Amino acid sequence: MHTLEQLRSGALAGTVRLQLACGLTEFPPEIFDLADSLEILDLSGNALSTLPEDLPRLRKLRVLFCSNNRFTVLPAVLGACPALSMIGFKSNRIREVPAAALPPALRWLILTDNCLTALPATIGHCTQLQKLMLAGNQLTALPAELAACTRLELLRVAANRLTALPAWLLAMPRLAWLACAGNPFSTADEAAAAADATPDPIAWPRLEMAQRLGEGASGVIHEAALRQTGPQGGAAGQPVAVKLFKGAMTSDGLPRCELAACLSAGNHPNLIPLLGEVTGHPDGLHGCVMALIDPAFQNLAGPPSLASCTRDVYPAGKAFSQTVLLRLAYGIAAAARHLHERGIMHGDLYAHNILHTGRGDALLGDFGAASLYTRDSAQGEALERLEVRAFGLLLGELIERCVEVDASVLARLVELQGRCVQPVPGARPVFEDVARELALELEGLLAVG
Repeated sequence: MHTLEQLRSGALAGTVRLQLACGLTEFPPEIFDLADSLEILDLSGNALSTLPEDLPRLRKLRVLFCSNNRFTVLPAVLGACPALSMIGFKSNRIREVPAAALPPALRWLILTDNCLTALPATIGHCTQLQKLMLAGNQLTALPAELAACTRLELLRVAANRLTALPAWLLAMPRLAWLACAGNPFSTADEAAAAADATPDPIAWPRLEMAQRLGEGASGVIHEAALRQTGPQGGAAGQPVAVKLFKGAMTSDGLPRCELAACLSAGNHPNLIPLLGEVTGHPDGLHGCVMALIDPAFQNLAGPPSLASCTRDVYPAGKAFSQTVLLRLAYGIAAAARHLHERGIMHGDLYAHNILHTGRGDALLGDFGAASLYTRDSAQGEALERLEVRAFGLLLGELIERCVEVDASVLARLVELQGRCVQPVPGARPVFEDVARELALELEGLLAVG
């Protein structure tokens, strides 16, 4: 975080990244003194409602964040910024996106938690667009021109007013991560799943909260002890993890939709076991109680960076043996198959949402982008094949980092990966086929060993 005093004194001369959050109501003109170097500008958490018309003077500006401000219109001047490729205006009051506001180099647009009712048709001109985040608006439809954005890989439209997903959307060649829960078209599926789910209620007084384990977009996870009821209730409790949902809009959608998907997922060896739903929280928060995971499990990768946009960032030197690769890939494919059998699309099938051990044990987590759907339908099949592409991208990342692999096994994996990511969604395999092929490879490897 920087200060206005630093900016005005010249102490930030030559900086590439500037972050100011100090109650600004106007754009500080001193920022233009950084025009020869500034690439990333973060003005989130202020009280801005406009940007200057000469903003394009920041000719190197690639990334602009203006979340949690007071904009009601996405500034049209953004479209004139020559290098601008990432725009983030989350949690403003934006009702309108002018056609001129979208720069030609746009790759990543974040308009989560605003008041949009429509997008301009000119979004179809943004042919470099890879990531579009629109959860928590009032959209009733998506412009058909968006189909021209054939590089689009991630779309968040949860918690809007969409009455249907257009067929052209599910036919987009590179779309792999989709969050669409909390719309009118999904209400019936969510209600049916809620009726079928019968989680064990776990009263808040039975939980003795301990250290915080982590925090995500939708909630905070704590270690806790779950005390038993009855005569032994005072004894040391069972170690568990408790996720308490924040109750606010996230970049993926609504926490209540995440909770519904968690409760509907059931048990699987490659999912984190769910023990029950928190009831009676003193602040009315919703939450779930999960098994406490062995600390030997670590994240497979980190989330995408500003530079990688839609690709996870792996630790330098990360490598997998052939056996570990196959165990990881099969475990995640089997978990996804299980979810699809229950009418759940994970929506965020990424390495950064996978916990693993060095032996290849894998757990798929984070249901923040999950959506419920009807399986026996053309749309259900399309959603399943869409998610297979996400798995194919993951498999490609594992293959790239595999060492000491048998040439024939590698060839078959590369061929499978190619089928999973091919641009015609209907020609991709489903997870039942993917898991079966990986299981055969794993069995063959173990038989040889």
